[in-house]
Amino acid sequence: MHVLDVIFEPWPWYVAGSLIGLTVPVLLIIGNKSLGISSSMRHTCAACFPADIKFFKYDWKKEKWNLFFVLGVLFGAFIAVQALVSDSPIKINTDLRAELVQFGITDISGLIPAQLFSWDLILSVKGFIMIIFGGFMVGFGARYAGGCTSGHAIMGIATLQMPSVIATCCFFLGGYIMANFILPIILGL
Repeated sequence: MHVLDVIFEPWPWYVAGSLIGLTVPVLLIIGNKSLGISSSMRHTCAACFPADIKFFKYDWKKEKWNLFFVLGVLFGAFIAVQALVSDSPIKINTDLRAELVQFGITDISGLIPAQLFSWDLILSVKGFIMIIFGGFMVGFGARYAGGCTSGHAIMGIATLQMPSVIATCCFFLGGYIMANFILPIILGL
């Protein structure tokens, strides 16, 4: 087996999870930095908008490493998607495939179902709820919770922060409610 074949195959959860988990001590040891993605939006706005807005009045340049981290995540994701995208259907559990068919989702040839996320769908009620309203709620929730899932679930729990444990429990509860109760209603529209 070639080295590139191993790199571009999906990694087991215990390898990927361990690598993600190792970022916490590395960031703390190298520069006393905290992992988080949602704060980069604040840093970007602070760099772009005038400092007369109180929320953006701080020295964002101290946190510019976070902006490079986010750019690395974006470019890494783009490279990974380009390497992994093929015309063959995504491998998913047969029970999940049957459940998706019940909701009218039959095209699973890409990384995300085009029947859920596409430019054509964005102007429909279902698309507006899923893409626009859903995106707003994720952004609002991340700021309201004082951070996103990566900040709380990875960094916060690793540093034994009780608010992060509570926030992560709420993230999982919200995901469970969304996937099992709200999403079927939206897909039925």
